[in-house]
Amino acid sequence: MEPDHVDEIISAWGHELPEIAGLPLELAKRTALLVSAFDIAAAAELEKLGLTQAEYGVLATLRRIGAPYRLKPTELTHALLLSSGGTSNVIKRLVAAGYVTRAAAEDDARSSWVQLTPSGVETAEAAVRATTAVHARLVDRIPERTAKALSEQLRIALAAIEEGVLIRR
Repeated sequence: MEPDHVDEIISAWGHELPEIAGLPLELAKRTALLVSAFDIAAAAELEKLGLTQAEYGVLATLRRIGAPYRLKPTELTHALLLSSGGTSNVIKRLVAAGYVTRAAAEDDARSSWVQLTPSGVETAEAAVRATTAVHARLVDRIPERTAKALSEQLRIALAAIEEGVLIRR
């Protein structure tokens, strides 16, 4: 294969700080670029719907759990890996847009439920379909065997590193 952008980065660091120019940096750069490609493609679709990535995250999370499409803000924070303040700001915007409502939790006066409205369900479904379609167009550029193997290898890698990094218990 021809050297790519990441190979150039690794080579440059190999001259400047050889001790960092190895597999950890290469994996970090390649996965960051892969995530970026998916995020850029999704962001273009979400912009058409007037949504940010964070707003999409909340809507999609609520939609995928099924009816009645509601969670507590702390559950959304954990599911989305956002700060509580960030989650609160996103929820406020979604309430103002009419996509979600907040209602006091019956069992805990200190908590509330965030629930999709009918408009929120519709918007969440449109956004999920649009982002999935654009992601499929990107994946279609990869040979199917390679894409399946990559997915399985990423599963193994994530299982090895996510505990304590991405998942906090």
